[in-house]
Amino acid sequence: MTLRLFIPLYVLILTGLSASAAGKPNILYILADDLGFSDLGCFGGEIKTPVLDSLAAGGVRLTQFYNTGRCCPSRAALLTGQYPHRVGLGHMTTNDLGRPGYRGIISDDAQTIAGTLAPAGYRSFIAGKWHLGTDDPTKHGFEEFYGTLVSAKRFFDPDHLIRLPEGREARQYTEGEFYATDAVTDHALDFIHLARETPEQPWFLYLAYHAPHFPLHAPKEEIAKYADRYLGGWDKLREERLVTMKKLKIVPEETKLSPRSTWQNYGETETGTNPAWDSLPEDRRLDLARRMAIYAAMVDRMDQQLGRVIDDLRRAGELVNTLIVFTSDNGACFEWDPMGFDIVSSNQNILHTADQLDEMGAPGTFHSVGSGWANAGNTPWRMYKHFNHEGGIASPGIVHWPAGLNVEPGSINHHPAHLIDLMPTAIAAAGGTYTGKLPLPGVDLIAQLENEGGDERTLFFEHQGNRAVRSGKWKLVAFDDQAWELYNFSNDRTELNNLAAQYPEKVEAMNAAWEKWGAENQVTPLPADLGVNYLKAD
Repeated sequence: MTLRLFIPLYVLILTGLSASAAGKPNILYILADDLGFSDLGCFGGEIKTPVLDSLAAGGVRLTQFYNTGRCCPSRAALLTGQYPHRVGLGHMTTNDLGRPGYRGIISDDAQTIAGTLAPAGYRSFIAGKWHLGTDDPTKHGFEEFYGTLVSAKRFFDPDHLIRLPEGREARQYTEGEFYATDAVTDHALDFIHLARETPEQPWFLYLAYHAPHFPLHAPKEEIAKYADRYLGGWDKLREERLVTMKKLKIVPEETKLSPRSTWQNYGETETGTNPAWDSLPEDRRLDLARRMAIYAAMVDRMDQQLGRVIDDLRRAGELVNTLIVFTSDNGACFEWDPMGFDIVSSNQNILHTADQLDEMGAPGTFHSVGSGWANAGNTPWRMYKHFNHEGGIASPGIVHWPAGLNVEPGSINHHPAHLIDLMPTAIAAAGGTYTGKLPLPGVDLIAQLENEGGDERTLFFEHQGNRAVRSGKWKLVAFDDQAWELYNFSNDRTELNNLAAQYPEKVEAMNAAWEKWGAENQVTPLPADLGVNYLKAD
């Protein structure tokens, strides 16, 4: 694969980067956790994200960038370039379902980006969330690690994050100083500075933030910024966001807002549809508005911390030749109903009133945002994390690389792409060679963007029996126990007008393609009788 070395002279002058330093790019992949499609300012949200907005203004926004619908599978897809079932992580790390595609641990024949880039001279680091089932990322090509091996459960507890390989010392924080998003950034900067000790070697950093995954934890000063912002409720917010998304050209002008989505609680003992905000009693609305305020604060703080990394790269003259990709591992998280939960072991909801509202988001608390706000986070799409409708698998995507991306800064790309593309993208940018045992199903994202979308692609999805095929303008999608639905994305990406009955031949052909993909990638949709054994929060 060809290494892109051309850097315009004006870019070198403006950034102070010398031509001698303009060799192989550094690569920075940033992954948020449970971030909704429309949460960022540059994707239509009201949350303050000036750093990510600036990366979008200097790069490209991808409006059809796809994940796998869930945390562990998405991380496996990003780091290995494979559909997650093919490397044993079609489900979660805590669940070995006794099937090759669902073992709960990344398979031995999976080669990570870090392992692939090493022969090309790269040093590789990870700060944040691993969650691939093994106990040491440094055994998968990474030189240094700081973060959590599992899902983040405590943002104010330094003991929840660890330093590897064994014997490495993590930073120490005084009482009340620690916040996970900040600490992950601290160590990410440490790793970048460590990499600069060998300037002849480029680096790859996988910066996997925990935010805004539950529990909803944020510093009080951040929560205060949004304390009154969400009192108007999720119905109003969805309408506001869609108006902004149309102005930004994230979605076409004719896009319609989906109806409020359905939900199902833990163990599927209850189901329903998100209620109208105005139908809720005032005390419940206050509780829910505070949950969303904390969520927004977590995203805001993540953006601030990412700003520290971007500023460091800029000061070092490295920003122009660092390939940066930002996205999220799945859509916003509905777990488990409109009211959210507060105690993870029992998924119990607690109504907070009066002075209790001010304690929400503090150390020792444990809240989720709930399905109503998650529906708003995924505006204008249907459903959420876990599902293969657009609300589950569509993520905001940003690519920034002034030295190597030959497109108009601030442009918007509406062609489908996927997390499986990040491995071939890194290899192409680094001038590396893939030597893994498994063929790569993805494409070089930079080449695709420069080619205005490239060839028409077919992408496949499955999680918990929910399944989908995206091929050209068509999408075939189904819930785990229901028939296929067919949508024409040339005018209905919101998945409102099911055309399956009108185009049975299209359904049959796309189903056959899905079945063939499934057979090749160890995909065996889970039977409904597994129930709570696979429907678990992460």
